[in-house]
Amino acid sequence: MGTGNHSQVRRIVISGYYGFSNSGDEAVLRSILLALEEEGSSQGIKIQPVVLSADPAWTSSMYGVESVRRMHPADLWHALKNSDGLISGGGSLLQDATGTKTIPYYTGVMKLAQLLGKPTFAYSQGIGPVNRRIMDPLIRGVMKRSAYVSVRDAESAALLGRIGVPERMIEVVPDPVMGLPLPEGSEEAGSRISHAAEGGATEPPLVGVSLRRWRSDGADLARAAEALVALSKRMPVRLRFLPFHTPSDTETSEQVMERLRGRLGDGSSAELAAPGDDPQQMLLEVSRCDALFGMRLHALIYAAGQMVPMLGLSYDPKIDQFLGRLGLKAIGTTEQLDADAFADAACQLLADKAGWQAKHKPAIDLLKQQSQKPAQQIVQYLRHTLSR
Repeated sequence: MGTGNHSQVRRIVISGYYGFSNSGDEAVLRSILLALEEEGSSQGIKIQPVVLSADPAWTSSMYGVESVRRMHPADLWHALKNSDGLISGGGSLLQDATGTKTIPYYTGVMKLAQLLGKPTFAYSQGIGPVNRRIMDPLIRGVMKRSAYVSVRDAESAALLGRIGVPERMIEVVPDPVMGLPLPEGSEEAGSRISHAAEGGATEPPLVGVSLRRWRSDGADLARAAEALVALSKRMPVRLRFLPFHTPSDTETSEQVMERLRGRLGDGSSAELAAPGDDPQQMLLEVSRCDALFGMRLHALIYAAGQMVPMLGLSYDPKIDQFLGRLGLKAIGTTEQLDADAFADAACQLLADKAGWQAKHKPAIDLLKQQSQKPAQQIVQYLRHTLSR
């Protein structure tokens, strides 16, 4: 495809929680960039992304794209002014659980694009919780003026409906990370499974653990540690802690590992992974696990994408919503986790990995396929409207 003809190039600004060393959000960005590139290729146009980032130099070097400072008004204005549109998402951008400035910032970026006459697209967003009614008009205003709105679960769609966004405007799609492939040149699933089978007699199964700080008193992490101790006493396991948001998850993992010290059953061990900042390297780490115990949403999404049996610990409705789409329920919450019930469930998953995979493969395959829909719709819109 020739890109010399300017009409074939579309500059699109991408707004989200990028450049903050959060593997889940970086995976969202990588997934969106790959999907846009693939769709652009298949529809005959070149998508030129401009990413709003907390660390533009890092974002540019990681993804090979143009990037500008997300909080710098002049950078923001120039990026939007010289663009063909704005993608807002994915991730949980429009919520006020983590602070009061989040919704005004992300809706403000969308509003600025709209004032500059640029089409805006909500890309597989998780909407809510929205606890302050003062935020409703901000969300409603920008969503109703968007060219395309997609959300990652039915609950997000229902919330938008309640605040006055017409149902016909909203498409429910999976999280974009469901479509994230392993890094090029990495081992494929078949070789992983055969390797696990070969090592099964001598090496304990590998259980990925993704925990985050939530309760200020740490009681949830104490219960998680007890659950892992209970599992290790039923069967030898190799616990591999996966920090999705550094450095906070690294510190959390180290604290839980300290609680495990000297208490694990015979033949069991605990270790900390260091996959670096590339989201696809973390995906590779998850793909090597025989099962995963996760609090982080994207740890569970990675596991689903790689057909790794999982047990989710819920701290937020988004965890239950994602598990529900696979026909699963959380093993516990940050308020309650029964160590024996966890050990029973984990042993069952490890004993019949193939059974779990066969049962959940149809739902996972459908989510993977549907995860490309926002990119298809956005590229199609840009191709048609801007070529008139």
